[in-house]
Amino acid sequence: MRAAEAVLEREGNVGPVELFQELRWLSPFDVKCWRKGDDEHRTLEPWIHVGPAKFQSAIRCFNDWAQGRGLRALETPYQRQDPQGIEALQVSESGDPQREKFYRTHYVPADLSAGQSKRVAEKLRKAPDLVVFEKVSEEGNCHECQAELGQGSYLFMEKGQPLCLTCADLDHLVFLPSGDGTLSRRARKQSALSAVVVRFSRARKRYERQGLLVSAEGLAQAEAECRGDAAERTVARERAAVLRVGEDREFVEALTAAIRAQYPRCPPTEARRIATHTGQRRSGRVGRSAAGRALDPQALGLAIIAHLRHEHTNYDELLMQGMDRLEARQLVRDKIEQVRRHWLGGPESE
Repeated sequence: MRAAEAVLEREGNVGPVELFQELRWLSPFDVKCWRKGDDEHRTLEPWIHVGPAKFQSAIRCFNDWAQGRGLRALETPYQRQDPQGIEALQVSESGDPQREKFYRTHYVPADLSAGQSKRVAEKLRKAPDLVVFEKVSEEGNCHECQAELGQGSYLFMEKGQPLCLTCADLDHLVFLPSGDGTLSRRARKQSALSAVVVRFSRARKRYERQGLLVSAEGLAQAEAECRGDAAERTVARERAAVLRVGEDREFVEALTAAIRAQYPRCPPTEARRIATHTGQRRSGRVGRSAAGRALDPQALGLAIIAHLRHEHTNYDELLMQGMDRLEARQLVRDKIEQVRRHWLGGPESE
């Protein structure tokens, strides 16, 4: 029940497949392989690692919880996309219609509007994007035609084997680099077939999006649409930028006031510096987190500690001397606590 509540709160809906992942009875890796149609994952049920008795008990509990919460059932199929089209996915080994219906059923809040329900259903029904990889190594050949796949070339993985774009039926698409969100969105919408292009970053140890493969006709139509409303979009961007500046100014004022209320002896200039730094848009700092935007005292405390560490101790010098980060934090902890207590209005530590 706790796992179901967590998924519902995070995603706005919950179904058996998502529930089992939250319970760690089902690996996200196995779900990904199943969505891709790998041979070993033609069905998903064998990869649910729990005994029959516990499985049935969990399902009864899940159904009772959904009924007790007054949730509404929403049936949506699982699908995958390949260059040839959309394919429905089977969860159970038997393929029994009632069992498949059980896995396809998601639960949403009863007060969800018709429009919201439609958007949730579309999101659940949507097949994952096709993914094309830009090679970063020299070695490799196409599994079907044996063509050499050198560095910088594109490949598509099908059932664990690399294919060149010709064998994958994707060679008629053109590359649209990332950078223009409106153009990319419109080109994808106008293309019957598209794929996301990613490349592995050795420095960051992750795949990073490079752009899209879209049809030439779709790209041309999207470019024409963008030219047609370029002036209107420029005005809208400028208006949005002005609004963001105003919103950020109001947020920094509120954040400064909250810091001053919680730490009454904090100098006003420092309170504003902390608020401006931690509340910077797209910074990923604690001030831009959900708790920070809600002016949560714990989030403000973390921002204060981070500021004191850099501005009121020799922490940065210790790092420059090659000291381990955790060791340096331990050495400056007492000094931080001393200033923090003073700002709170309590007695300073000796």
